[in-house]
Amino acid sequence: MLKRVVITGLGALTPLGNNVRSFWQNIVAGKSAAARITRFDASLFRTTFACELKGFNAADFLDRAELKRTDPFTQYALVASDEAIKDSGFDFSKMDPFDVGVIWGTGQGGMETFEEQVTGYALGNGQPRFSPFFVPKLIANMASGMISLRNGYMGVNYTTVSACATSNTAIMDAYNYIRLDKAKIIVTGGSEAPITPASFGGFSAMKAMSARNEDPATASRPFDADRDGFVMGEGAGALVLEEYEHAVARGANIYAEICGAAMTADAYHMTATHPDGLGAARAMKDALAEGQLTIADVDYLNMHATSTPVGDLSEVNAITALSHGQDLKMKISATKSMTGHLLGAAGAAEAIVSILSIREQVVPPTINTEVVDPAVPTNLQIVLKEAINHPVKIAMSNTFGFGGHNGIVVFRSV
Repeated sequence: MLKRVVITGLGALTPLGNNVRSFWQNIVAGKSAAARITRFDASLFRTTFACELKGFNAADFLDRAELKRTDPFTQYALVASDEAIKDSGFDFSKMDPFDVGVIWGTGQGGMETFEEQVTGYALGNGQPRFSPFFVPKLIANMASGMISLRNGYMGVNYTTVSACATSNTAIMDAYNYIRLDKAKIIVTGGSEAPITPASFGGFSAMKAMSARNEDPATASRPFDADRDGFVMGEGAGALVLEEYEHAVARGANIYAEICGAAMTADAYHMTATHPDGLGAARAMKDALAEGQLTIADVDYLNMHATSTPVGDLSEVNAITALSHGQDLKMKISATKSMTGHLLGAAGAAEAIVSILSIREQVVPPTINTEVVDPAVPTNLQIVLKEAINHPVKIAMSNTFGFGGHNGIVVFRSV
């Protein structure tokens, strides 16, 4: 018999707040995190702004040895997971360490480390002066490994990579391991530190990002008729997933339950989503069916909606295909309008938003959208400009990634 899986801890490090409380407050307030890049000189790039972390210093959380041997994406993971573990009230001394695992996601891994080391090699006239920590800092699985090492968790441990669907992939894998009784507790989520010259330059060269340089704060505008691309973000989101009976027995605070998750592939294009949203629609349908639900049962949908001309409509078409044009009670918002797109960490941050929408009975807004694209059906209830109070028992979070990856997770109240 499959086990039930609940969320008992949350942690966030985002452009809108360096912990869950401040993140949620700023999301509900409808604030934008976008501003001109401070990390490096982006003045010659097509896009010159992003959603950077604010007021964050890794040295406030990690010791010198940890800082020396980790890339920022791992540092972000450690900080967010520390908050989630503390929030869960988890007492490791009472657990078999093999019952506790870590499944973490990142889309790019140690991009900053890679750039620094290769640049240093090139400027050093080819002298092989690489750091002994080059490979450990670079490889994508190091975040999950370091969370495990930091806490002594000896259960399942690995990293998922599915571009911008990465975090949802990690969450659903953790969900399935616990459902199958292969773990009692798993720390999961994702982290990304992509605001580097090469990473940023690559996306800029693709013309995937908004070039609204004169007004960065309003650049991310999902569904808007005048949208012109996404805004890059960075950070991490962490969740503690736990077997339901184990959580109840220890008197844990339960935020919500995962009742369904699914993945499909578009098999359509290297970077573009299927225009009709075929893969997305099937993933949503399968995730909902796992919870014995349909799209009509969903109260809140946190859309992937990145503010790209094609991507937003693809997701809308997928929803329309599922609903067959019927009116839905579901409220919709696209919180990337505020946070920017955290790439491999996006799903984790948006899972937290979805879970807190259930806890707080609040649907956050989509900001910056002034004129809704006429191609968006009028029966879709997009929450614009300001958050609303709304009964939320079922919340769904969508993520889609380069390579055609579609990852959906569905949460419900307990």
